Amino acid sequence: MITYGELKEKKEAFLIYIDIEKNLSLHSQRAYTTDLAHLFVFWANLNKNSVVSIKRALEQYLVFLFNKKFDKSSIARKISCFSSFEKFLKKDGLDLNLRLARPRVDKKLPTTLSIDEITHLLDNVKDEDLLSSRPIRDKAIFELMYATGIRCSELVSIRLCDIDLANKVVRIFGKGRKERIVLFGTKAHDKISSYLQHERPPAESISDPLFVNYRTMPLTSRSIQRIFEMFRQFLKIKRPITPHNIRHSFATHLLSQGADLRLVQELLGHKTLSSTERYTHVTIAGLTQLCDTIHPAHELLKKKSK
Repeated sequence: MITYGELKEKKEAFLIYIDIEKNLSLHSQRAYTTDLAHLFVFWANLNKNSVVSIKRALEQYLVFLFNKKFDKSSIARKISCFSSFEKFLKKDGLDLNLRLARPRVDKKLPTTLSIDEITHLLDNVKDEDLLSSRPIRDKAIFELMYATGIRCSELVSIRLCDIDLANKVVRIFGKGRKERIVLFGTKAHDKISSYLQHERPPAESISDPLFVNYRTMPLTSRSIQRIFEMFRQFLKIKRPITPHNIRHSFATHLLSQGADLRLVQELLGHKTLSSTERYTHVTIAGLTQLCDTIHPAHELLKKKSK
């Protein structure tokens, strides 16, 4: 039986592997580190009474998570982590034979803003109305995120050398540092140009981040979230506005205008088409509601129901 001490050493090697060789994002690395740490603490507590195998410890740990009513998506993520760890060990000649199966996760439809809502925020809300010392920067961030659908983590990683204003393209490094080129329109171009001209301090290097705070330090994901929270006050809605909402809105609006699903997949940086397909449910739901409202049969159905 593989001991606790042996696997603890392998765990540290695995965390180096996902950083150096797999090149996972910092977010994924933190999640994997936390998930494995929790499992090993749980296993160590079980071993206080008697020696327990990793397979038995994992079974009890998953039962513990279900009993504590952990979200299915959280459990699924942890199982993905443990499965990756198992595959890593198998390459090293250790077969744990865990036979892990991810729970079925209920797919939630993404929350989006309407085109009118986004147009209002970008066109009608004036820079001077924003409660910000960098309103042009904040508008530029909004314009770029809606124009490209990039992730919040991708936006804060953009360097000055990654953006080509003349051709309206920006180089993005997504999950696993996978590189892709995305396009943006004239409105985003003009706002970014204005930000560079009026608000961004002179850069020391083209490798400096595009978007910075007042100390010329790169913005954090939390900073971007606060910017979108600020915009929420200009809409009469209860649902939050987040960077992810804007990404969802970008994809949904493209598909509703007839964009090809595989094109949207490329723009979003999705590894598989199934990740992009969930947006089709939103557009279909919207079209159904539209048909119910404007189709000639709608009036007839209302009369019959009276």
